[in-house]
Amino acid sequence: MAEVDFSIGHKSYTLSCQEGEERHLKRAAGLLDTEAQAILGQAGRIPEPRLLLLAGLMLADRTSALEDRAISAERELARLKANPQRVEVPVVPASLSEAMAELAARAEALAQKAEDQLAE
Repeated sequence: MAEVDFSIGHKSYTLSCQEGEERHLKRAAGLLDTEAQAILGQAGRIPEPRLLLLAGLMLADRTSALEDRAISAERELARLKANPQRVEVPVVPASLSEAMAELAARAEALAQKAEDQLAE
């Protein structure tokens, strides 16, 4: 097992964790320490159990808000999937494309004829 050292608020801790989980534990401890530091900045020195409780509650509140947003986003995604916006793309019929190509060829021929007459 791996051991991870970290501090929360004004106290240092060492915890064991599974190999490869060190980064996750440090990140979680860092989140808890950020909340604890904010509390200490406002309230000053407070007992460790109360500090950990308040920091945990702050994180739980933030997590709850994020879960609410995720649920809302999932509902919106499900709604969009159930009722996708219909986008119509006009399709040019093949006969119209052929007619336009023929008109373009005629116009080029007329332009060439006009240039030839001007050159004479």
